[in-house]
Amino acid sequence: MAATGTGPLAGVRVVELAGIGPGPFAAMLLADLGADVVRVDRPGGAGLAVDPEYDLTNRNKRSVIVDLKAAEGPGLVLDLVERADILIEGYRPGVAERLGVGPEECLGRNPRLVYGRMTGWGQDGPLAQRAGHDIAYIAVTGTLGMIGGADGGPVVPANLVGDYAGGSLYLVIGVLAALQHARGGGAGQVVDAAIVDGAAHLATMIHGMMAAGGWQDRRAANLLDGGCPFYGTYETSDGQYMAVGSLEQRFYDEFVRLLGIEDEAPARKDLARWPALRTTIADRFRTRTREEWTAVFEGSDACVAPVLSLKEAPHHPHLAARATFTGHGGITQPAPAPRFSATPGSIRRPPALPGADTADVARDWDLPALRPGPESTPVQEA
Repeated sequence: MAATGTGPLAGVRVVELAGIGPGPFAAMLLADLGADVVRVDRPGGAGLAVDPEYDLTNRNKRSVIVDLKAAEGPGLVLDLVERADILIEGYRPGVAERLGVGPEECLGRNPRLVYGRMTGWGQDGPLAQRAGHDIAYIAVTGTLGMIGGADGGPVVPANLVGDYAGGSLYLVIGVLAALQHARGGGAGQVVDAAIVDGAAHLATMIHGMMAAGGWQDRRAANLLDGGCPFYGTYETSDGQYMAVGSLEQRFYDEFVRLLGIEDEAPARKDLARWPALRTTIADRFRTRTREEWTAVFEGSDACVAPVLSLKEAPHHPHLAARATFTGHGGITQPAPAPRFSATPGSIRRPPALPGADTADVARDWDLPALRPGPESTPVQEA
């Protein structure tokens, strides 16, 4: 994707206090949409064992280094805040306040500011001060308990459901809604984006189905959790997998026809015979390779797709045609999403290296006091 778009958030200024995980990803989403995101890095870096040149969550951003433990540090951040629309921080509750850059100080300097807070447990509650990671957040919300087979334990879905779906996306929705409110004449405000809240919210439909008696509170026993034989994955003869999602009758009819089991498949609505149906489907899929089955279902409405690896995905014909993945700086990566007809986003710059943009930000944000300086003691979040 050529870097030709400015994005619908062009002109929006964002200050990101450096952290890890969902906060940086949320700031990347804003940057992909055209916002001018300035990441305030700490001296010594973020403490991740990732080469900053490959940290794609810092693409489209600029970086300055400010030591918030130094006497002048909080003031420099507040100078940035005065010129910003949004601030994002992911410290434990109370840390930003102790550093002098909490909501009171920031909103005092800029009453229209949207102050976005990204945490796992939230700003209050019995666990607010506890350490945690994605897996714990989705565990207590019931989300993790839904994922996996009937005979084994829950399956960890990387850190996508908690950190990014329940965390980053909800933070972005929140700060943009608050920005709309502020730009409409309202006051700035604090957005408390807790991963536990977002992860629980993602399961809203499931809670409704459970209340109506249409969802059992156990794994692999339901229509969408692998319990249904025509909504799941099946191994092929070469040890790869195909994904089947033939829920509607007309799609199912095409599926069993192309799979070649029309005459032997048990009735799909007979739940007592679902195990037999699953065995029939599994046995048939094991007779050919993933590539062969992909060719069989190509161009059909059977809702069957090959399960690809991360390295294979960019080469899928549909994703390649849509440029869902793009190359930038020698790295193949997902392109900005979603897409806009009038104000397309783009990848404008590679991952920001800590402190590399201090002089440019000082000039563009009219902040001469912000200048490159020696590194010192890194900020501790806990």
